Amino acid sequence: MSANQTKTERMRELIRKIKEADIAYYKYDNPSMTDREYDLLVDELKGLEAETGLTLSGSPTQMVSGDILEELTPVRHTKPMLSADKTKSVDDLVRFAAGRDVLLSWKMDGLTLVLRYENGSLIQAITRGREGIIGEDVTHTVRTFLNVPLIVPTRDPFEVRGEGVISWENFEKINLSLEEGYSHPRNLAAGSVRQLDASESKKRMLEFFAFELITDNDHHVNKLSHLDFLEANGFTVVPHLYLDAETTPERVVELVQVFQPKKFGYPVDGLIMEYADIAYGRSLGATGHHENRLIALKWEDELYETRFLDLDVAVTRSGMVSLTGIFEPVTIDGTQVSRAYLHNYDNYLKLALGKGDTIRVYKANMIIPQIAENLTKSGTCCVPSTCPCCGKPLFIHTTSGGTRQFFCENPQCAAKLVRKFVHFCEKTRMNIEGLSELTLEKFIGHGWIRTFGDLYTLEQHREEIIRTEGFGEKSYERLQASIEKSRHCTLAQFIAGMGIPMVGRHAGRDLDRYFHGSWEAFEEAIQSGFDFTQLPDFGKTMNNNIYQWYADTEEEKLWRPLLQYIEFEKENPTMNTNMSNPFAGKTVVATGKLENYTRDGIQMKLLSLGAKPASSVSKKTDYLIVGEKAGSKLAKAQQLGVTTLTEQEFENMLAE
Repeated sequence: MSANQTKTERMRELIRKIKEADIAYYKYDNPSMTDREYDLLVDELKGLEAETGLTLSGSPTQMVSGDILEELTPVRHTKPMLSADKTKSVDDLVRFAAGRDVLLSWKMDGLTLVLRYENGSLIQAITRGREGIIGEDVTHTVRTFLNVPLIVPTRDPFEVRGEGVISWENFEKINLSLEEGYSHPRNLAAGSVRQLDASESKKRMLEFFAFELITDNDHHVNKLSHLDFLEANGFTVVPHLYLDAETTPERVVELVQVFQPKKFGYPVDGLIMEYADIAYGRSLGATGHHENRLIALKWEDELYETRFLDLDVAVTRSGMVSLTGIFEPVTIDGTQVSRAYLHNYDNYLKLALGKGDTIRVYKANMIIPQIAENLTKSGTCCVPSTCPCCGKPLFIHTTSGGTRQFFCENPQCAAKLVRKFVHFCEKTRMNIEGLSELTLEKFIGHGWIRTFGDLYTLEQHREEIIRTEGFGEKSYERLQASIEKSRHCTLAQFIAGMGIPMVGRHAGRDLDRYFHGSWEAFEEAIQSGFDFTQLPDFGKTMNNNIYQWYADTEEEKLWRPLLQYIEFEKENPTMNTNMSNPFAGKTVVATGKLENYTRDGIQMKLLSLGAKPASSVSKKTDYLIVGEKAGSKLAKAQQLGVTTLTEQEFENMLAE
């Protein structure tokens, strides 16, 4: 790796760290570093940008505006963007490479883009578009990519061709947050790049992999020198291997096997082989469809015959109904496959599925299970007319992509309340392990969970849960053990789990102490018009929020059934009997990462000392315990003159 490449990697690392710090500070109000540490990172980045003449997208020195366009502008390409000739045979690659230097690289599966640079700046980004002749101007969204250089050291004009992609990891995260999920990262990438609102595209964590340089400079005679030039100018280049003219046919076959799509973090749909000698490649010319200088190996989709068993119908948080085909398990690429998502109602109709039908299945791009065809087409398997979650009628909508989907339009359908169930199950609330957001969405979508109480009757769906993708006997037993354990909870946990605005763990503990862990006493207080503002740190808004939550009949349908399955226990943090320690009766806040305590652990420790743990610093705060990476709370404490203690000083005061 050259010195410039090392500096570019350091710049990427700095941008990542600064972004993480910004999110912690602005989104979560929980600074991960001091202002000084932050400024040092930004200064280092500025220094590297000045030294290299390179500025990457996402750099805090180049804040990207959230441009919103009325429409995308058509742009003609400087030269047509033709495809590559395709094959599904490795033998064709062997014949292509025979006696010549070639490069073998991933065929990235996203949206092909062209980036234009002049005077060291990105001036335009264009999609491949119609027949590779006229594309669309997407500069406003490409500027929001995670790794596109906005300013480069090279002043001569040039173009870069590459692929806009979303990693598999980010695809899973983003799909969870969307009302209408995507079946593949490629579709999400294409839709994100073509957004009119750049701020929406920015949320999609797109990346750019460069694979070709277009320049009038003649001194780049080899494809490797093109890629070196791109890397020196800050681009992420598509991963590749160089095969010289002496490479044997057997070695070509071996090297093809080195590319394992299941181990690669981005979507790919094959490999590209290209002649390293640029002049020779150009001399081969092109057809109306593809250039002869390169060839694409598309993986052969091996079909497996099996028997269709059933249609799995579930509702997502957007109300869209997902349809999944279930079939007798088959082993594909060493893993057992028994389910395939059908994507939409039109695809379901086309397959005309019925129980017992003979179907053929495969793994698209060697990763995503699909039903290729139905040999029987009995059409006897019908989509239910009512929502499996709430029982209300289902309706067919045509999506923005032009396909038809079933939707549940009931705004109170539990499937749309996934976040409430996630909040309830979190470690710092009811602490039910094994119910991730994805798992909860599946369970709720199938109608197994409609209220918080239904979490405690999941045993009646035991067989269905065990058959659910990602589950089995052991994971089911672990889940049940965690659910059983949570049946015994404190009033503090219960209140924190309800998701009452502004009434979280700290307020829950205050209410637990005041009402001596009794739900009956808490409920009776609400019914008798108790004024919660008489409790320390309870304001009018918190008081009103409690009453609004209790009066909301839809909310009550969620939590009321829970009461018959749980037992309230008094929170007993082993109170210090002599109350003679220096923290008894004092208001104490902890901030930053502590060495010997978790966030909840320090709260329980303070309670055991008779202290009043608080979440924010105010004039009423007696002590602030400061851990690693303390931020705004420390600054505020210093401003107000609050006594600050290191963790060791806190322990020393206790020992005395």
